[in-house]
Formats: sequence, structure tokens, C-alpha cells
Amino acid sequence: MTLQYPRLLACGDTAFTIEFGDTIDAELNATVLALDAKLAETQLPGLVETVPTYRSLTVHCDPVAVDPAELGRQVLALARAGLRPPKPGRSWRIPVVYGGEFGIDLSSVAQHHGLSPDEVIARHAGGEYRVAMLGFLPGYAYLSGLDPALALPRRPTPRALTPAGTISIGGVQALVASIAAPSGWHLLGRTPVRIFMPGREPTFLLQPGDAVRFEPTGADRWAALDRAAAAGDAVAERVDA
Repeated sequence: MTLQYPRLLACGDTAFTIEFGDTIDAELNATVLALDAKLAETQLPGLVETVPTYRSLTVHCDPVAVDPAELGRQVLALARAGLRPPKPGRSWRIPVVYGGEFGIDLSSVAQHHGLSPDEVIARHAGGEYRVAMLGFLPGYAYLSGLDPALALPRRPTPRALTPAGTISIGGVQALVASIAAPSGWHLLGRTPVRIFMPGREPTFLLQPGDAVRFEPTGADRWAALDRAAAAGDAVAERVDA
């Protein structure tokens, strides 16, 4: 059976999802972010929160203020009516210490692809990434734009704990980890940047639609950058301001 997109899926009695496809695709993600921006602009009554992903947008609503089914039909109509491309997000340059204790899988990733560690770093830091979504844990930034030459399946055995700030890859995705957590991704490096920091404004440094470039940084700079980040300094550089 061929599915017709966009399509509406109920998620209990307080939410629904609009799906635009079933793959990780930059155009699908741009459509999701365009609908997200349209809903923020339209401010439909009863809409509480939107959650964009690679390929879909989940809408949470107040069932006392609005009939979820009717709100779903309104959102689906907006999606089908055509959407303007979202405004460009912010652009960030994020320092990363690659390899060694900061990126314990760098050498194995290099060996898997028949590259040197320096070549892996050059490829990983040479591209521009797009924040496709935040998810799994608060502030986890999933990035599209990984060089296909670096793509590889996730680890067969996940690690019970990986550090906050880990810069990793898994499949065709790249990631900036916001907090320490289990992970089956391949760890290439670590950034002192606090992507998620309660009490700071903004709490979440990155947002869907933002552009990210990684800046290889010497391990000798880690301590100073980490202290600055812990004190609330963004450390990441805004390059579009």
C-alpha cells in the first residue's frame, strides 16, 4: 500500500502528528520546520506545543479549549495549502577536541573507513550541518549533513554512559549530546559547549533550523573553555550575528 503524505495520526486525546514522509531527508525536514513556523505565526486556539522531527511534526493541544480532531484538520489543511520556506536559522561555530580521551572511537572509525584519524577530523569538521531536531533527552541536537563517507552503523553494544558534550555519529546522522547518557553512537570528540543549561537564557543553545560548523580545537584549551562554559559563557561562536 502506498501511503499518502502529508497524513494525520492521532496520539491519544491531547496530541496528533502530521507526517510528511518516512525517511531522513533535508527537504522533508525543511517542510516540517516550515509548518512549525507557520503554526507559531498563526497561533491557533488550543495549541499548546509543537515538536518537530526529521519527517513529522507532533502538535500538543488543550482538549478543553479545542477539539483535537478539528485542530488536526486545520493543521493538515495548512500543510496541504503550501508553505513558505522557513527563515534561515542562526549559524554557530562549535569548538571540538577530537580523539584521545575526548573521542575514543576516532581511531576505530578511521580504520573502518580506511582513513587516517586526521582525515576523519577533516571530513567531519569540513561540512556544514543543520539542526534537524532536538530529542531523546533535553537539548540533544540531531544534525543532518554528515559526509556520507563517514556514515556507519551504530555500535553493536551501546555504552552505559557517555559524557555530556560528546560529538558523535551514527548511521547518516551526527549529534551534539547535551547531557551524559547511554549511547550506541561513535564518539569522535567532545565540546565544552553546554547545549542544554538550566537557569541560563536560552536554556537550549541550539534550535531546529540552526546551522553548525565544528572547529577542531587543541586539548590544551579544554580546561579554560570548559570553565567559561560552566560559568554560563556560550563558548560557541555566532557567525551570523
